[in-house]
Amino acid sequence: MNSLRTSCIGRAKAETQDCLVVGAGINGAVAAAALAGKGAKVTVIDKADFGSFTSQESSNLAWGGIKYLENYEFGLVWGLCKSRNHLMKSYPSQVREIRFYTSIAKGFRKPRILIYLGALLYWFMGRFQTKPPRLLSVSTIRKEAPMIDGAALAGGLEYSDCYFVENDTRFAFGFIRKVLQTGGCAINYMELVSADFHDGLWHCSLRDHVTGQAHRLMAKTLVNAAGPFADKINAMLRIDCPFKHIFSKGAHIIVPQFSKTERVLTFFASDGRLFFMIPMGERTCIGTTDTRVDNEVAEPSADDVEFLLANANALLNLEKPLARKDVIAQRCGVRPLVVKKTADVGNAEWTALSRKHEIDIQPSKKMCSIYGGKLTDCINVGEEISGIVESFGVPLVQSLKPWYGEPSAQNKKRFEAVGTKLGLDEAQRARLWRRYGKDAFKCLEKIRNDASMANIVIEQYTRAELHHMAEYELVVRLEDFLRRRSRLALTQHPATLRCDPGMPEAARILFGQHADAELARYFSSDEAVAP
Repeated sequence: MNSLRTSCIGRAKAETQDCLVVGAGINGAVAAAALAGKGAKVTVIDKADFGSFTSQESSNLAWGGIKYLENYEFGLVWGLCKSRNHLMKSYPSQVREIRFYTSIAKGFRKPRILIYLGALLYWFMGRFQTKPPRLLSVSTIRKEAPMIDGAALAGGLEYSDCYFVENDTRFAFGFIRKVLQTGGCAINYMELVSADFHDGLWHCSLRDHVTGQAHRLMAKTLVNAAGPFADKINAMLRIDCPFKHIFSKGAHIIVPQFSKTERVLTFFASDGRLFFMIPMGERTCIGTTDTRVDNEVAEPSADDVEFLLANANALLNLEKPLARKDVIAQRCGVRPLVVKKTADVGNAEWTALSRKHEIDIQPSKKMCSIYGGKLTDCINVGEEISGIVESFGVPLVQSLKPWYGEPSAQNKKRFEAVGTKLGLDEAQRARLWRRYGKDAFKCLEKIRNDASMANIVIEQYTRAELHHMAEYELVVRLEDFLRRRSRLALTQHPATLRCDPGMPEAARILFGQHADAELARYFSSDEAVAP
């Protein structure tokens, strides 16, 4: 049993919480971090691991929503660009500018010059905080990106947006870390099974999916941040909400790197929507699909994979076409799109829906529900939720330091100096700082006490990092480490991971005497099935 998780359970039960946040995807994580950072007594729970549903299936992009310009949603794009810029400024090591290299086919539904003017407008809406867009001729594309099939091109353009250097769930977990650092409780694999509001409090029944135990918790307020499951939570709580979700399935595949370019190659796929090929180190992520579904959880179908491979092969000049055997990993998530409860959304209208968020407020029961949303806008969600909870009568304090963002430049400079003295190279120091922020100092302390802690155990992960994760990052299952605290399950084939000589030691560090059982659980389960 993870001792930090046990401690969180005990503290959450022992005292009435100011707020219980249900769901620990990006919306729940930022809501809890904002409240904890402003002095509230907060517990955030998730029935699975932190960020293990929609928040782990993004394209790893923090973008301002350029595609929404086509639907004239200028206010949404203006706000998302502002949020994107704020993320860049607040998380300089984690959120960085990246160039998008967009190809436009002959006969496309809009003229190339009009698309370029749209990119200029997008740059303006981004307050000129990125490099300006560039109009591309066919000859320029052939020269700069020979891997793109230029036979049917009218030209293209290059513009900027942002991406997460690690991955989406590593970024989301940073807010869970903030909750823990500011005295809050974060509990994964803990499900809300029922709750009643009476005598001014929420009386909540929880089920622990690790131990099977039942727990009771009381909270003054409740935030429903369950993402695609928000409707079911509200139905269970008998909350009449004016919104509902409809679901869009988005699938990606990860294949070996086929180009050294550090740009995101952007196309319009055969179904007319944006189609990305995103660099992931020695891998490339290809996607995404857009399929309307009825369920909160979805898996990539054979047709999804075939669609992605066929479009990639049609758009690229590859020495050898990509095939099913080249797929290292798949990722597939359900986007919860918010609409009015009374809306009857047809297929034509559905494809035009944006990823805006709405918050339903129930003052009489001191609860609210977050619907929809994008990772890019997460800071605003945190601020909105803290304002709502404060309106319910929970006193919050305004700290001089924001509840979000990386530690100060002075702290980073001190970390660099200590890391250099301990013999860590520039890349190692950058990785530690990016992954752990202020907690990176704890990794340095382990290395100071034992030089072998700097040794790599598996891929780029040191012994110090694994010990740190075991103590402070609430790793309950091997999948938590491979898929969410790292991205190894996305960049390595399951058979490669299973045979990695460092895997047994990594499991021993993370799970102690339960290491063999956890290895068997993961590598014999659907979690590790080869694509």
